[in-house]
Amino acid sequence: MKKLSKRYAQSAELVDKTKEYEIKEALDIIEKMPKTKFDETVELHVKLGVDSKHADQQVRGTVVLPNGTGKTQRVLVFAKGPKAEEAQKAGADFVGAEELIPKIQNDNWFDYDVIVATPDMMGVVGRLGKVLGPKGLMPNPKSGTVTMDVTKAINDIKSGKVEYRLDKTNIIHLGFGKVSFGVEKLKENYETVMNAIIKAKPAAAKGQYIKSVTIATTMGPGITINQK
Repeated sequence: MKKLSKRYAQSAELVDKTKEYEIKEALDIIEKMPKTKFDETVELHVKLGVDSKHADQQVRGTVVLPNGTGKTQRVLVFAKGPKAEEAQKAGADFVGAEELIPKIQNDNWFDYDVIVATPDMMGVVGRLGKVLGPKGLMPNPKSGTVTMDVTKAINDIKSGKVEYRLDKTNIIHLGFGKVSFGVEKLKENYETVMNAIIKAKPAAAKGQYIKSVTIATTMGPGITINQK
């Protein structure tokens, strides 16, 4: 078993593994943990009582965090003509069409965090499905990334829009801010995400919906949250 770092051990001492914490208490503990050389992301892991294998039990959507993510999102937009110009004006980092396909396929070009596409470009983007799909980069109407309103899509992403979706083990993982945000801003972001996930409960989901909620910093121990 690999030896845990001294900093991790000191952080772990602050957490009672047998206890479920209120979100504010948990964030207070994170404040007290020894700091790393970089501003850690605070991550959320929510286990849901649904079965992601069934289409009617999927949980997926987006939410704009009131205090942003603390991360600058680089946006690539697939668009042509006036829509390409609009994307550039709205602050897209990269804009293009078919000519980007070989660059992504052959040169492994991934200098962006989110892809937005106008509906007419999805035939082109679809050719990259095998490359973009596994990285979670495929534009999707449900997450607002396949749209004619490229300005709104770019603004939302740049202002702190995050996507939540189930993985194969029925857990949602996402970052909801940086340690430097402080307790109040992180608490606001957490509540915004949790409310969205609760609202997204599928009608087909039976029994307990929220099974467990854990938060953790990038390099820190998990803290179990008491989520009613």
